[in-house]
Amino acid sequence: MARKGILGTKVGMTQVFTKNGELIPVTVIKADPNVVLQVKTPETDGYEAVQLGYDDLRKVLSTKPAQGHAAKANTTPKRYIREIRDVALDDYKVGATVTVDEFQAGDIVDVTGRSKGHGFQGNIKKNGQSRGPETHGSRYHRVPGSMGSIINRVFKNKALPGRMGNHKVTMQNLEVVSTDTENNVILIRGNVPGANKSLVTIRSTVKHGKLKK
Repeated sequence: MARKGILGTKVGMTQVFTKNGELIPVTVIKADPNVVLQVKTPETDGYEAVQLGYDDLRKVLSTKPAQGHAAKANTTPKRYIREIRDVALDDYKVGATVTVDEFQAGDIVDVTGRSKGHGFQGNIKKNGQSRGPETHGSRYHRVPGSMGSIINRVFKNKALPGRMGNHKVTMQNLEVVSTDTENNVILIRGNVPGANKSLVTIRSTVKHGKLKK
């Protein structure tokens, strides 16, 4: 089944009432019209995808190749450019716009963003490990523990301190509660990855069995 998608900015979270009076948390996503910068086909690129541009970028901050690429779509350079695969190519033309009315209430979507970065953290906060005894001569308080049975080597995937967060994260099977075409806003049930004002990509879910018929 063909997918559809749009780029937007996470605004924050709020609450809304459903028709039956249920109070549910929703994430507000501002999705101004996206511009189709390029349509990729198996003949020219080896796969099917549509390239969307979002958020105008000042010309002085863009490169000449980016300006030329945007000029082919008769638009200005964009701050964010992402691809949506497995789409119906006949529905997209270079220079056309994609708006929030692509989605309707009840649609099931996948939302991709970058998780919040927490900098360098220890193994207890980063990996959820337990601490050791506080007293009785224990030297094991907040250290990672044994590095393994082999000298001068650490096994792969060993949970150690390091940078936490700032990863690309996709949350699947989220429900679209409503769309506001006048203000270019999509309300999605629950939370989505990323901090406020960060970029998110909304796509039709890959769990085809749960797609709205």
